[in-house]
Amino acid sequence: MSKLSLARRTLVLASASCATLVWAQVPPTSPATFPTHPVTLVVPFAPGGGTDTGARILAQKLGQKWGQSVIVENRAGAAGMIGADAVAKAKPDGYTLLMGNIGTQAINPSLYKKVPYDPDRAFAPIALVAELPLVMLINPQVPAKTVKEFVAYAKTQPGKLSYSTSGAGSAMHLAAEMFKNGSGTFVLHVPYRGGGPAMADLIAGHVQLAFATVLEASGHIKSGSLRALAVTGDKRVSALPDVPTLSESALPGFNSISWIGLLAPAGTPKDLVEKMSADVREVLAAPDTKQKLIDLGAIPAGNTPAQFQQLIESDRKRYAQVIKDKSISLD
Repeated sequence: MSKLSLARRTLVLASASCATLVWAQVPPTSPATFPTHPVTLVVPFAPGGGTDTGARILAQKLGQKWGQSVIVENRAGAAGMIGADAVAKAKPDGYTLLMGNIGTQAINPSLYKKVPYDPDRAFAPIALVAELPLVMLINPQVPAKTVKEFVAYAKTQPGKLSYSTSGAGSAMHLAAEMFKNGSGTFVLHVPYRGGGPAMADLIAGHVQLAFATVLEASGHIKSGSLRALAVTGDKRVSALPDVPTLSESALPGFNSISWIGLLAPAGTPKDLVEKMSADVREVLAAPDTKQKLIDLGAIPAGNTPAQFQQLIESDRKRYAQVIKDKSISLD
């Protein structure tokens, strides 16, 4: 090899080494420039439910702020665990996120003996997006106008009525089981792969009852395709001001709501998580976003990663106790 060729080869190798060194020193995802390409937001349920609706509102607003598309991807199944598992195993670079809810993050670990990921370590909470009050719904063909009338009717039809949910272990499922336990009724559980299909079969009359988020049900209530009997929180909902709470109408002390929140795979850089959390809080605080969620029956939230983590831990303990005390089990 000539001296000139050797010199050129040495220069090329040196340049490559320098480039490798520089690349190693530059973080793969910089909060200052994130995102540089589209972000995938996984919804672990079928389209049309409260988690999906909230995710699409947030995705649109974050996409506008970031200048990059935020693509909602529905990966339904196993009470949300299929989609959640996909995110848990994704590269922790901020480009694959999860719209989790109270079911996937706080209820499933107490209802299922086997979860395909470690619920305590698989995710980095980003921010609570919204609280979602639930509403007790019936098909209008059911001869009941109040909760007490429905309870009386159900007791004359033991095992002949059924209720739909977005999946076993969901907030819809837990609320219905709490209702059955408190009212002494026997209504069969029919799980679906998301809130959308569960609502569709309730409207069609294939099932008679459902507990759904106000976010996904308010349009059906206003159109008359579904009848609202009560909301499940400790106070009435502004989107349905004439609908009483279950606590005031039939079951004192009843309180069960859902929520949705944004999470990243564990290992996502802390400064990137903080940046995304701040962006979520900013878009949720915008008057148009806030009013849109309120009009649909949601309660806009937005908090820090640490505060969201505390909520998840608190609700997990709370619902584990509820499940134990009320002997709630999967069908």
